[in-house]
Amino acid sequence: MQPALSPSRAADFLQCPLLYRFRVVDRLPEPTSAAAARGSLVHAVLERLFDLPAAERTLLAATGLVPQEWARMVEEEPHLAEVLAVTLDPEPATAVPRTPVATPHDDWFAAASALVERWFTLEDPTLLEPVERELYVEAKVGDLTIRGYVDRLDEAPDGRLRIVDYKTGRAPSETFESRALFQLRFYALALWRSRGVLPSRLQLVYLRDGQKLWIDPTERDLLATERKIRALWSAIDLAAREGDWRPRRSHACTWCAHRTLCPAWGGTPPPLPADAYVRAVDPRRAGHTDPRAADTE
Repeated sequence: MQPALSPSRAADFLQCPLLYRFRVVDRLPEPTSAAAARGSLVHAVLERLFDLPAAERTLLAATGLVPQEWARMVEEEPHLAEVLAVTLDPEPATAVPRTPVATPHDDWFAAASALVERWFTLEDPTLLEPVERELYVEAKVGDLTIRGYVDRLDEAPDGRLRIVDYKTGRAPSETFESRALFQLRFYALALWRSRGVLPSRLQLVYLRDGQKLWIDPTERDLLATERKIRALWSAIDLAAREGDWRPRRSHACTWCAHRTLCPAWGGTPPPLPADAYVRAVDPRRAGHTDPRAADTE
């Protein structure tokens, strides 16, 4: 087996071991929310903008990409069209054709454009030349493979690297800053172990409230992250071997798609599949593809 872990799955287990089981072992479907789809759209727009020459990376160009990228996303994943169904007027008594009316659909596109616009107040894309976008990183930590996708990797003229990740939600309070930065430390560790280069800066860009959160990691920081990942993986492996996936109640239960199956809320999980252990520790061998994005919202 080739045990593998992404930051999104690490976050699932830290939030609730049973959530990890539902997503990785049981592979229960989850509906795509309008907020999640909007986050994916904004990420796609900010990635595609850098296809343009620096001088053409204007706000007008970026907001113009919003409908184009949404059309591309729906073409690639038709189920996304169901997220934003157009509401029509009730059928009138006369023969006047039905016409579209203003709907939350319009507000959703406006909100996506507003997030793109706020990004321009935080960074100037005409001054940036990312060396990588949606960069896949993978490295070995003992017998464990850690992997994920970095939104953007910048390189300074002197070779220093900066990992940048976009978030369409609000910046966390000081209490939860370390948890938010764990994802970037995870990526930094993978980059360091695979390329032998220690990133100079890790930066989260929060588009809803226009905040930036960043740290300049040290080798000591990333070694501590490695120890944390090893300990986390030991806990996942133990839960998988014993089939003991305990729920952990929190405010996140409010929007969990699997609450009706959770014992903490009076539900009953489905029986574990025969290959539950393999699914839990080696998703690729079990035919399960880990989601690219850690958390676009």
